[in-house]
Amino acid sequence: MLFNSVRFLVFFLLLYGLFLAIRKQVLTRTLYLLAFSLYFYYLSSGWYFLLLILSTLIDFSLGHLIYSAKTQRRSLFWLWVSLAANLGILGYFKYTHFLIDSANAAFGLDWSFHKIFLPVGISFFTFQTMSYSIDVYRRKIVPLTAEVSDMPSFFRQLSEFAFFVSFFPQLVAGPIVRAAEFIPQIRSQLTLSRADLSRAVLLLSAGLFKKAIISDYISVNFVDRIFDTPAQYSGIENLLAAYGYAIQIYCDFSGYSDMAIGLALLMGYRLPDNFNLPYRADTIRDFWRRWHISLSTWLKDYLYISLGGNRKGRLRTYINLMVTMLLGGLWHGASWVFVIWGGLHGAALAIDRWLESLGRFFKRKVIRIAAIMGCMQVGGYVWIWRAAADGTISSTAAGQANSVLTYIAIAWIGVTALLVLTESMLRKGEALSRPFSVLLVFHFVTLCWIFFRSGALNAVNPPLTTTGTMLMQILTAFQPGVFAEMVGSAYGPALLLIAIGYLLHFRPLGINRLVEARLAGAPFALQALLLALVIWGAIQMAGSGVVPFIYFQF
Repeated sequence: MLFNSVRFLVFFLLLYGLFLAIRKQVLTRTLYLLAFSLYFYYLSSGWYFLLLILSTLIDFSLGHLIYSAKTQRRSLFWLWVSLAANLGILGYFKYTHFLIDSANAAFGLDWSFHKIFLPVGISFFTFQTMSYSIDVYRRKIVPLTAEVSDMPSFFRQLSEFAFFVSFFPQLVAGPIVRAAEFIPQIRSQLTLSRADLSRAVLLLSAGLFKKAIISDYISVNFVDRIFDTPAQYSGIENLLAAYGYAIQIYCDFSGYSDMAIGLALLMGYRLPDNFNLPYRADTIRDFWRRWHISLSTWLKDYLYISLGGNRKGRLRTYINLMVTMLLGGLWHGASWVFVIWGGLHGAALAIDRWLESLGRFFKRKVIRIAAIMGCMQVGGYVWIWRAAADGTISSTAAGQANSVLTYIAIAWIGVTALLVLTESMLRKGEALSRPFSVLLVFHFVTLCWIFFRSGALNAVNPPLTTTGTMLMQILTAFQPGVFAEMVGSAYGPALLLIAIGYLLHFRPLGINRLVEARLAGAPFALQALLLALVIWGAIQMAGSGVVPFIYFQF
């Protein structure tokens, strides 16, 4: 029952009508929404909704044992039991085949295992319940069991915890909600002001537009076709597919988050923002402050800081960054290509932090991201050399690719030097170079997205084959003249939607405030009409079936 389906719209309207009638009765509305949330999950994963209940019972019980333990050592023991249970469940369903395949490849074995169904959203609700146990151990929150005095209170607290874990708008793809943020809202008086209603309508409209109109269309009609058979397309088509996927995954995931936040707000619950215009970031660190915010802050608070953060010296800080991002990459998918994706981001974060510590010259963001791109450039040369050495590509193609890489390096190094020199002479700070920093960060992220997309479920080719073929096509068969043909072909609408996606992403921020202000002051009928128009547009743009959200596979 996907948010961008007519089926969900009908179900939600029926749900919402009764919810409005019982919204002032805390226990009744909690049980009502809990039942719907479990049914919602049942429709996506069948009887695996029992796994969600099991995870809920485990952490509800262990949270009590962690908090009530007489000694710190005993409390830590129960925390490790909680982590082992959660990671054990996640590991079995998500990583069993990955580990078996890796062992077979490494040691020449022939192990096999029965097919395992991956429950939708298991990575999200596992991290959510783990954060509860860790926060209880750190004494940041008091477990709900602390208020249990009899069976009715036990039932009430368990239902509230289960509702926190399974709340349907964010259950299967986030945002990852912390107990300290959400549980207090369960008992509070739910309000929906005119401003809240306007924001909810705007979020639902924007989310549906991004997902169902932009992301789904360019995915089915352009991006998927090229990623499936990149060798059949020119370099410019492959490059545009990479740009297309960058806006597709943003519109897909941020669209889901917008709809989740908007749906929750309609019922009076407030979820944290999950995206903040990530492609406007001017450093890799800034990108991770803007992209999938609930996951990046979770990794920082519960993994990076637990490893020691930046408190144990520079070298340990860089190692902690790498470990955090490697595991963050593995969280996204059971494939080595996701580990590579996380490793690239981890290396970039470590290099950025190391360069910033070297002195005043490297305080400039454009110099740091240029240095990171230089490392990627060196990696490109090494990859081309190895591919030529083992016969994957011809020596002629290798020479051509190296030449193109060199021209690209000369261009961005020259622009970086010119901007830094001009800023120094005019004493402009980073006013001139910031747009170029944003451009370099965007291209680093987009290059990494090629690895990420190549590891998608049901991909036609092995991930590294797809990645290598796309990059070689871009470097050796660019053929810019093909672009005019693309605009006039069936790809024209997809290219237009890609352009619209980027224009909306880089729009002046003042437009946001203007739209929100105008919508807040508009009659409710006009707001409803806006949402209805977006729904109608989504139906018109839809193909033969509803396209699932990308992050459902995680």
